[in-house]
Amino acid sequence: MPRPGPFERHHARYDRWFVRHWAAYCSELLALRGCWPAGGRSLEIGVGTGRFAAPLGVAVGIDPAGAVLRYAARRGLTVACAVGESLPFRAAVFDGVLVVTTICFVADATLMLAEARRVLRPDGVLCIGFVDRDSPWGRYYRARQARNVFYRGAVFHAASDVDALVRDAGFHGLKWTQTLWATPETTRDVEPTRAGRGEGGFVVVRAVRD
Repeated sequence: MPRPGPFERHHARYDRWFVRHWAAYCSELLALRGCWPAGGRSLEIGVGTGRFAAPLGVAVGIDPAGAVLRYAARRGLTVACAVGESLPFRAAVFDGVLVVTTICFVADATLMLAEARRVLRPDGVLCIGFVDRDSPWGRYYRARQARNVFYRGAVFHAASDVDALVRDAGFHGLKWTQTLWATPETTRDVEPTRAGRGEGGFVVVRAVRD
């Protein structure tokens, strides 16, 4: 799961990012909304301050950083302090599992996806949003990674890597959406989404549990 230290110490700074970069945030949210299933009981792994879960109607969120969970709770979520590699839920209790940027922070992405599959009902939907390592956004963050308090310990993934991880975890029917065509420095307006992967900085994959 996300290493909680920076998110514990800099929780207000983290939450302000979404205000300072409103256009990028809205672009990411629109890409997720186009892939996220309506209705049912849902969970976000690595919920942070709830900036994605709340508008998408996700009911439950977990995160190892207790400081950010207070924000998510104020945004109406039921929260628990936990890691994605060991979810505190019974098997087959959720219709949807959301994972936004968290995959670049987890200690074991394979185990996290196995846990996501475990808590999903048959035909439940997994939705992962992440910064593509090979995109302009990915190159921007990697070039500045050592100086970024949040991304310093991150492991960025290419879309092809995530594709393999998701399939190996027992999901099928993968559908891809992408957005953020400029760099973080030049993004000023909400950007459109397109099907596919390999061009946009922020990529979303939707997959179904077998």
